[in-house]
Amino acid sequence: MPQKTETVESIIATMYQLISGRTSEARDWDAWKALYAEGARLIPIESADDGSRVARIMTPDEFAESRSKFFLQHDFFEWETAREERRYGRLAQVWSTYAAAHEPGGRVIRKGVNSFQLWNDGNRWWILSAAWDAVEALERAR
Repeated sequence: MPQKTETVESIIATMYQLISGRTSEARDWDAWKALYAEGARLIPIESADDGSRVARIMTPDEFAESRSKFFLQHDFFEWETAREERRYGRLAQVWSTYAAAHEPGGRVIRKGVNSFQLWNDGNRWWILSAAWDAVEALERAR
């Protein structure tokens, strides 16, 4: 799949497409990493061993390495369900609400929000950072 970076909408849609797939479908990590500007950071809010929530700061390479094993063991599909966007000049802030399932459009196992900061260099959009938090389906049911 060619990367789409011409618009904010296309780069975010491409990110969701590249992260989604079946265990039998290898993720195209090179295409995925090419969405990110040099020095970009990915910051998931995750549970620590003591149950507290912590911000884990990673590079795109570290993210790909940390998630590869999961994607080899689990079909995983993530899609945008809502969006809020602000732009000023060549900078964009996008609040992208999402859902995830083991099947495209299937029973939701996780909901969350991605906070993207993007920059246009005059030729294309780049993701500068992405921070997100998610709630597991079981956690929401409580």
